[in-house]
Amino acid sequence: MTTVVTPGTGVGGVGALLRDWRTRRRISQLELALRADSSARHISFIETGRSRPSPEMVLRLADHLDVPVRERNVLLMAAGYAPHYPERPLDDPALDGLREGVESLLKGYEPFPALVVDGAYQVMAANSGIAMLLEGVAESLLTPPLNAMRLTLHPDGMAPRIRNLREWRGHLLHQMERQLAHVRSAALRAVYDEVSAYPLPEQAERPGEEVTAGGRAAAPLALPLVIEHAGRTLSFVSAITTFNTPMDVTVSELALEAFLPADPETAAALKEFTR
Repeated sequence: MTTVVTPGTGVGGVGALLRDWRTRRRISQLELALRADSSARHISFIETGRSRPSPEMVLRLADHLDVPVRERNVLLMAAGYAPHYPERPLDDPALDGLREGVESLLKGYEPFPALVVDGAYQVMAANSGIAMLLEGVAESLLTPPLNAMRLTLHPDGMAPRIRNLREWRGHLLHQMERQLAHVRSAALRAVYDEVSAYPLPEQAERPGEEVTAGGRAAAPLALPLVIEHAGRTLSFVSAITTFNTPMDVTVSELALEAFLPADPETAAALKEFTR
C-alpha cells in the first residue's frame, strides 16, 4: 500500500518515513547517527517529530539509508521542502546526450538482444537483436507501451518457448520482490501482481530434469534463459547496467539489460539471424 504524504504532518511525516527506511535497512539510531555525523538523540527527535531536519540533513540521512532517488523527493516533501531531483521524460531535450549514449550502447550490443526499461519494466528502447526473442509473441502484447515482464511471462508471450520457464519465472519474480522491498512503487506492484498470477504452461508445471540448451551444459556462473527459436534451442545469460550516482528520477530508474550468448551455438545463431 502506498502512503499518501502530507508535507510535514501526520503518518506521512518525514520522521515516520525515515524511521521506516531505517527499519528496512536494519540500522539502529546510533549507527545511523555515526554514519551521518549526528547524534542518536537528534535522530530520535527527527523520527518522533520533535525536530524538523534541514533539507541537507534529509538528503544526508537518505544517502546513508540508500533511499532511492524518487523516495528522496518524497522525504523532502514530507519535511515541507521542495523536491531536489527533477523528473524529466526521456524525450526531454535536457536528456538528449543521455538518450544518444543509450542508443549507441544498444547498437553496440548487436547482434546480441538488448533493451532499456524503466522502474516498472516498461520498454523505453531496444535494439534489432531483441526481435529474435519476440518472434511468435501475440500482436496484442506488441502494442505500446510494451512491458518486458509481460512480454516474457504472458502465456501468449515468450513463455511457451522458454524451456526453463519455471526457473526463469522464479528468477524474475524474485527480482521484482527485491525491488519492491527497496522502493514504494504502485506501478511495479501492479506489474508484479499481474505477471505472478499468469498460469504456468502445462509443460512448465511438471517438475523434471534440469533444462539445458540442446543437451549442452548449462551456463555455470548464471541462470540462463533457455528459449526455442526456429527449431533451435538457444541459451542466454543477461547482464544489467544502471547509471552511477543519478541526479534525475527518470535516469535513476533506467536499466539496460543485454542478453549474451551462453554458448558458441547461440552466438552463431544470432549472427545468422541478423545477416
